[in-house]
Amino acid sequence: MKSSIRGSFLLSLAWLWISVGSAEPLQTPIPAPPAVAAQSYLLMDYHSGTLLAEHQADKRLPPASLTKIMTADVVFREIAAGHLSLEDQVLVSEKAWRTGGSKMFIEVGTRVSVEDLLKGMIIQSGNDASVALAEYVAGSEETFAGLMNAQAQRLGMKNSHFVNATGLPHEDHYTTARDLALVTAATIREFPEYYAWYSQKSFTYNGIKQSNRNRLLWRDSSVDGVKTGHTKAAGYCLVASAKRGNMRLISVVLGTDSEEARAQASLALLNYGFRFFESHRLYPKDKAVARLRVWMGEKAELPVGPAKDVYVTIPRHSYDQLSAHIEKQGKLRAPIEKGQQVGELVLSLNDKVLSRMPVIALESVAEGSWWQKAKDSLLQWF
Repeated sequence: MKSSIRGSFLLSLAWLWISVGSAEPLQTPIPAPPAVAAQSYLLMDYHSGTLLAEHQADKRLPPASLTKIMTADVVFREIAAGHLSLEDQVLVSEKAWRTGGSKMFIEVGTRVSVEDLLKGMIIQSGNDASVALAEYVAGSEETFAGLMNAQAQRLGMKNSHFVNATGLPHEDHYTTARDLALVTAATIREFPEYYAWYSQKSFTYNGIKQSNRNRLLWRDSSVDGVKTGHTKAAGYCLVASAKRGNMRLISVVLGTDSEEARAQASLALLNYGFRFFESHRLYPKDKAVARLRVWMGEKAELPVGPAKDVYVTIPRHSYDQLSAHIEKQGKLRAPIEKGQQVGELVLSLNDKVLSRMPVIALESVAEGSWWQKAKDSLLQWF
């Protein structure tokens, strides 16, 4: 059942309807995304989750060191939960020290802070640091992989499975471009203070300075992450994120032929997204966008709003074509609990539905007195 936009809701939505006089707005046609020579790729708006370009985004592929985005995310969550701190000193095992591939160059039997290990893993892509962190958090790398898979499930990463913390090749170790975008977005959203390390261009440990392998940090000042990866099986991979103005994009490129190819492909996708699209926060979470009629309650009106910030990503210069309305879940009858879903906010562009999101009660409404119920029954009858 559709509820028309009236009263205060009209005021909150009024800015969606921009007066442009009698002239038609100038709109740039949206070309096809750039051709990217990769096994799989994806371009996603961070705030709205809208996909702006994709190719085989759900194809399961070996992620190489992109795995460390998930490894770091799990460690960040453990820190946030109070299970460890950045100052904790981690004893380096022989297994961590012997781990092949890229290294931070920690030494067996020494103690290294969690913070240094995280930077060594994120900036230097140290496999030795990844194993040391995994063992410290969970006792063993195998047990830590269980935490990675549990976090993947929570984030809705439906086509991922991890068996190690490094990304070293294993037939049961895989993920997808879509899933990597999900965990990257979660890290940016939940741990902004730690995400800043992904933009650091170099890190020195044990007298050895190593540069971040993400070339885009030097080529585009709007890029502030995220992570590279490479094995023979995975090819050259890169997850990148950039912020220009209020818009942030995440690109994932898997299985290119060289370091330069992954950098060029990622930059082409990011430039495409910023050039032809724009993002807007339409409504903040928990703020009333309408007051709906409630029957049989102590109050006749209920303020409702979205449970989370509402963002939309649309072609540039189409802002004035946006519209919105609320679809109620039938007649609202008390009692109603605060936080209860009472309908959906439907966003459309040129009459094409872009998204639907829950609208919740921002207050509780108890049952009314016998007199209020009788009056409402009479009103409904008429």
